[in-house]
Amino acid sequence: MGELPKTMKALVAYGLGDYRLETDYPVPECGPDDIIIRTEACGICAGDLKCMHGAAMFWGDEVQPAYVEPPFIPGHEFLGHIVKLGENVTGFSVGDRITADQIVPCGTCRFCRSGRYWMCQPHAIFGFQSANNGGMAEYVRYPKNAVISRVPEDMPLEKALLIEPYGCSKHAVDRAQIGSEDVVVISGAGTLGLGMITYARMRNPALLIALDLADNRLEKAKEFGADLAMNPQKEDVTKRVMELTEGYGCDIYIEATGHPSSVQQGLNMIRKLGRFVEFSVFGQPATIDWSIIGDRKELDILGSHLSPYCYPFVIKKIANGSLKTDGVVSSMFPIEQWEEAFDHASGKYGDLKVAIRF
Repeated sequence: MGELPKTMKALVAYGLGDYRLETDYPVPECGPDDIIIRTEACGICAGDLKCMHGAAMFWGDEVQPAYVEPPFIPGHEFLGHIVKLGENVTGFSVGDRITADQIVPCGTCRFCRSGRYWMCQPHAIFGFQSANNGGMAEYVRYPKNAVISRVPEDMPLEKALLIEPYGCSKHAVDRAQIGSEDVVVISGAGTLGLGMITYARMRNPALLIALDLADNRLEKAKEFGADLAMNPQKEDVTKRVMELTEGYGCDIYIEATGHPSSVQQGLNMIRKLGRFVEFSVFGQPATIDWSIIGDRKELDILGSHLSPYCYPFVIKKIANGSLKTDGVVSSMFPIEQWEEAFDHASGKYGDLKVAIRF
């Protein structure tokens, strides 16, 4: 393949509320240990939306420092074909179709040295800092420590775009340690929640319940394996779960909405000694009475972050159809229509996963 162009189209975040489409942004340089890909597409994550809208976990506030380092190119759900390799890179060739974990581990901190790279102390993630620009650009640089996976050439783009979110879904479900006698509630049937549902179905729980406010998502949840799908705006879901469990409550509650009301809902409906898994990016604090966690129910509260060691499994199971994907990627837009894409990604028009395609 010949020389790369000098400039590219890219969405660039210069500051809070200052996102701009650049048509002549510099193409990343390829160092001796780097890989440059030509981006196929990049999904828009809830984290991208909340970052754009100013969530404190990204831009900081009086109790936490800013995580983002503008100017940066957003996007961490992306894949593409290799167009250039550094002289020290082995095992890959120009033309290979690849993707990578969201995080670029340092390789030297305590967590990386013990194999827990997804909790790397410096915590560099694609799409939030200029040192590791994301996939909302025609070209992306993968540095030496990127955790790269091959993507089958014959995998349709609509399926390949779900590798990253479904990797996160798998990790959350694994954290829950679902058993065959468990009643499991998954709150939120967006892309991540649907990924959790289709994978949790493979774990064969006694009862798998999906909650969401959108009826089209609840229908998709049933299609993907939920035994029951309920809308908290239309019925008392806590009461229903109690009725289904002889008054005990669900064994496992996985929170995948990022809304504070879902946290309280889960704490109310989970049984004593239950397991609560949190996987969400919140736009505002969730305030609850912590007495319910310790004094009243003695709950296990587990966080879930990113998708460590999940991509190979997810790629294989998407490819063979074990993980359901039909209809999840609902819209794709060119980079020139990024504002419309972000608007659709909010869910207001009934979309699930929205992507920018190059």
